[in-house]
Amino acid sequence: MPSVDLLDLRTAIFLVTALTVLFGTLHSISNETFLDTSDPLLTSLPHPLAATHYFASKRNPLNTIFLKRAWGWTTAAFLPLLFTAPSARRAAQYALATASWAALAAWFFGPPLLTRLTALSGGECVLHLPGSRGAYVPVPHAYCDAGAAVAPATHPQLFPLPFLADPGAEAWRVVPRLTRGHDVSGHVFLLTLAVLFTADQLRQSLKLRSWSRAHTYAVAANVALVVLWVFSLWVTSVYFHSPGEKISGYLLGVASFGITQIPVWLSSPKPAAHRA
Repeated sequence: MPSVDLLDLRTAIFLVTALTVLFGTLHSISNETFLDTSDPLLTSLPHPLAATHYFASKRNPLNTIFLKRAWGWTTAAFLPLLFTAPSARRAAQYALATASWAALAAWFFGPPLLTRLTALSGGECVLHLPGSRGAYVPVPHAYCDAGAAVAPATHPQLFPLPFLADPGAEAWRVVPRLTRGHDVSGHVFLLTLAVLFTADQLRQSLKLRSWSRAHTYAVAANVALVVLWVFSLWVTSVYFHSPGEKISGYLLGVASFGITQIPVWLSSPKPAAHRA
């Protein structure tokens, strides 16, 4: 494919993501469709609209198959792009994007930064009681930091006595989680980073003089993924998290994408010094 320099794809997708989050959030406010996932009474329950709005259910395939493994899918689409058009810049950008994702959402010398932010902003570690409609008990933060399941048989001190007397209590296993505080939307953060990063890689491909057949297929796969991620960003903006948590997730996604531009800035030609 000949070189294309008519459209800055990176700028266009930046506007698309911003408008998607903005209008999705406004829609969620005006139609009261969002779920405050930091409310401990609501976070363990299905979305109130799950029965009537397909994508409001956390069990829909978009969430269970794609969003739960969003960076894995982004990586799977990116690697063929890299291998069919090798570039040290591409590899460095991917490494920085992955490091940003890991530090904020996966691990940062312990709990990820998003989890630490929730805790610092007033987050409370709670244990939702199995079989109850949102009932919970607070537990020490260390249990949320560990992220491991607890059970009445192994941690009886965490459970109220009436639940320990239940004959089925031995089969219960529950993972404590943080509630309250400012629960930054991890999905909005990750989807924003993934869309902007992928669009930037496509922008680099558009500047190539020609494509191999394999690279053409890789580009097509990445375009399809961008469309899916933008749609997912809309779904998340409409149905989940409070407005502030979606906005902060978007801003962190943009900031993380900015980190991936470091190799671009370092490799950009410097202007010649002015001579008198």
